[in-house]
Amino acid sequence: MRRKTGIVVGACAALVLAGVAGAVTATRGGDDPVGIWHQAPGVPRTPVGVADSLPAVAPESPAPSASSVPDQPASRRSPRATVSPDPSPTPAASNPDRVLESAAVETATAAAPSDPGGQQVGELLTVGKVLGYTAGPAKQTLSYPGASYVKPHFSRMSLLPGDYVTVSNPANTESYRYEPGTGKDWGMSITGDTAVVEVHRADDALGEPPAADGMGVDIDRVARGFSRTEQARVPEKATVRPGRSGREESVCGNDTSKDAVCYQSADPVAYSKSKAIARLLINGTELCTGWRVGAKNRMLTNNHCLTTSEQAYDTEVWFNYQCAKCGGYDVFKPTKVWGNEVISTDHLLDYTLFSVDGFDTIGQFGYLTLDPARPAKGTELYVPQHPAGEPTRIAGAKGDKASNCAVDNPDYTGYAAHSDVSYLCDTAGGSSGSPVLSRRTNKVVALHHFGGCPNSGVRGDLLAAKLRQYL
Repeated sequence: MRRKTGIVVGACAALVLAGVAGAVTATRGGDDPVGIWHQAPGVPRTPVGVADSLPAVAPESPAPSASSVPDQPASRRSPRATVSPDPSPTPAASNPDRVLESAAVETATAAAPSDPGGQQVGELLTVGKVLGYTAGPAKQTLSYPGASYVKPHFSRMSLLPGDYVTVSNPANTESYRYEPGTGKDWGMSITGDTAVVEVHRADDALGEPPAADGMGVDIDRVARGFSRTEQARVPEKATVRPGRSGREESVCGNDTSKDAVCYQSADPVAYSKSKAIARLLINGTELCTGWRVGAKNRMLTNNHCLTTSEQAYDTEVWFNYQCAKCGGYDVFKPTKVWGNEVISTDHLLDYTLFSVDGFDTIGQFGYLTLDPARPAKGTELYVPQHPAGEPTRIAGAKGDKASNCAVDNPDYTGYAAHSDVSYLCDTAGGSSGSPVLSRRTNKVVALHHFGGCPNSGVRGDLLAAKLRQYL
């Protein structure tokens, strides 16, 4: 069941795809509060996730052709995708004080073991629900008090012609429609702690339905998003990879980052730029940050977050996931689209460039631009991000006592010598893939990927040169 995403402007409308398993429509996101993120004031920021020794590094080699992309369904592969193989190790890349900002948790659930990638922001639950026809009720409510999102997985969708399934919140202000097809797939998450799954019959007004023995909808799993309180209470062992101390954090001194909306008036440029970032929900329970780069259908995140079109295809991309009020509890309803195809990815520079479905629905959030010049030491910075799964926060916003959010070393070692820019801006697990912007140019000078104080990101000028042909 493949769902062509679209946060449809106005009313719901079916989007039927040829050659894929299903379709979905959705109500659009907006600036009306929906759901609650903060569970209690004063919850400390989640420490950065940590990883074992960093992957190997070697001089960059020419990227292979698209044919070398790992096997995946043809509809999910970009013919233009380029990949660079994992390089060989260097002492710098093995530095035990370096931390992948969104390292995957060691204690991933048995149902879906996690590859190194996003920060864990939820858990998988086995549910075994059956809907429709003679096998079960037409409606099932999946409720998990305090959850930040609920995301159903369909193992079977066998319906009569004209019938369909909706997944919505109780108020029906967020709703997605699915039509049957072949295969198994995730549904789009519902923001908040309750999702209502319902089978709709085309023949309800026609009297007795035709025989439907053996048909119905099976929900085998649900991904339940952690509340902020739960995220803060994740045991240390759940975020520590073997060989790490667990003491590394990326809040350098006092945390001076704040909800993005706090700067709507005080720092309107930074607030406006923060709209271009997105929360990436990967594999149902993992988080990274991504952002629109350039005017085309292009998103940028880290290679250690996702690498293939197969992964992008099942990644949710949330725009406008922000607090409605500074320091408040309500969040805006995000505009959600699906990732589509990986266009280019590189381990050495730790980036993945990908596209999304439903691109026309996210134009309102703007885009960012890579700076072709390397920043100088002392350049003031700001970093819009989704740390530890939180709504958008900005580190280093104007007017804060955030003088540490500046370039510390413009010639820093990441996966390779001279590949990174270092800084002391406050970040956390989940911030991987965030843009690091120069306050002088408001362009992206680094793609954040390492914590550890100093934190660091891949140089924006290197990425600008590498990706010019795609942007």
